[in-house]
Amino acid sequence: MDLQEIGDRLEVIDVITRYTRAIDTRRWDDLHVDVFTPDAVLDYSSVGGPVAPPSEAVPWVAQGLNGFDRYQHIIGQVSIGFADLGSTGRPDEAHVTAYFTNPMVAVAPDGAERLLEVGGYYHHTMVRTPDGWRSRHLVDENLWMRGF
Repeated sequence: MDLQEIGDRLEVIDVITRYTRAIDTRRWDDLHVDVFTPDAVLDYSSVGGPVAPPSEAVPWVAQGLNGFDRYQHIIGQVSIGFADLGSTGRPDEAHVTAYFTNPMVAVAPDGAERLLEVGGYYHHTMVRTPDGWRSRHLVDENLWMRGF
């Protein structure tokens, strides 16, 4: 592994961090600027959501999380496979799978808190852009739920 690959790996992991931070802090516009390409497709079908561009999928995510007071993504293993698609010899595409757990807190009218959790994989196809790595395709593969 050379320094270029190490740098690319760190940048790809940073895209995943920006994705989860934007959601956890409800900074929905950051997803359009810092995470996804303009032609991205997001697939939330494993949780009953759309397969759509960010302009349609992000509002669906935001609406679904309105019922929770707080939530926090926890990212585990991240697997990155690069494809050398450019004439520069640098990878221009990456296939990424990140394990996730997402605990969420719902607050009842009486103030009681209820903890719910989901877990699974985020599968991204990322591409190198003039602004750095961005996700062109996301599949949210929800594997388990607890407390629902």
